Amino acid sequence: MGDGALGYLGPAGTFTEAALRTLPAAAQAELTPYVSVAAALEAVRRAEVDGAVVPLENSVEGSVSTTLDELAHGSPLQVTREVLLPVRFVLLGRGDIPQPDLRVVATHPHAEAQCRRWLRENVPQAEVVLAPSTADAARAVSEGRYDAAIAAPIAADHYGLSVLAADVQDSAGAVTRFVLVRRPGPLPEPTGADRTSLFAFIREDHPGALLEVLTEFAVRGINLSRIESRPEGDQLGRYFFSVDCEGHVADARVGEALSALRRVCADVRVLGSYPRADSRLTSVRPGTSDTDFRDAADWLARLRQGG
Repeated sequence: MGDGALGYLGPAGTFTEAALRTLPAAAQAELTPYVSVAAALEAVRRAEVDGAVVPLENSVEGSVSTTLDELAHGSPLQVTREVLLPVRFVLLGRGDIPQPDLRVVATHPHAEAQCRRWLRENVPQAEVVLAPSTADAARAVSEGRYDAAIAAPIAADHYGLSVLAADVQDSAGAVTRFVLVRRPGPLPEPTGADRTSLFAFIREDHPGALLEVLTEFAVRGINLSRIESRPEGDQLGRYFFSVDCEGHVADARVGEALSALRRVCADVRVLGSYPRADSRLTSVRPGTSDTDFRDAADWLARLRQGG
């Protein structure tokens, strides 16, 4: 593989593949599935592929801890784009088997959690078997191991299955956020509707550690769209914070906040600044625009020079 190769969390027929195929870069690229998030990201690090799409968070299940941990450790990688994909599950089977005849339905644990009520109300007689992915479940049905699978619509064509029921998810508004990860390089230009993702590693566990991190953003008028703690993994009681904030590293307020974090944290790993998939413009509070920061810096320079 070389230029134009993109990886994704496989196997073929997953929601991750569907998310990847929404990107313009996928039209001319060779698409390669990987068995895990770790494998997909390592393929980027080893330059087997130019980039990889992996899931980051779901509006029902929350953040994908495996993705966060793999991005927080190992050689740095850069998030360059995000994709918001509505979660739409379908029930797949061979032929037109009636729902009352279904005895075993396979799916991924996250999918089962998001379709639990539908399963209980529509196929209460069926045993639910958990699979490594929704695509694996669909493949197992195509091989005759199970009666049906709950999977992404894209899996129907991949595995030659029929859609027995559409929109079987319990929540009509569920969305999964995916990110395109590449090797480090120049940041995308600011668009005015950007998001910056980072990890902040505290020096030591102490009262107020989270408040110190939050304060650096709050005093500069930066809105956080996500923040959570993750264990560092080497010993109990050691955590780092995973943060998404509105704005771009090129924005003065974001740059100053990151500089402040660098002074008080053991390490700060910036995953990247990239356009928001929803194109929502960043709200800039009075006193926190680039002009405001520039005027303040000029005033301080004059003051120091005795003017």
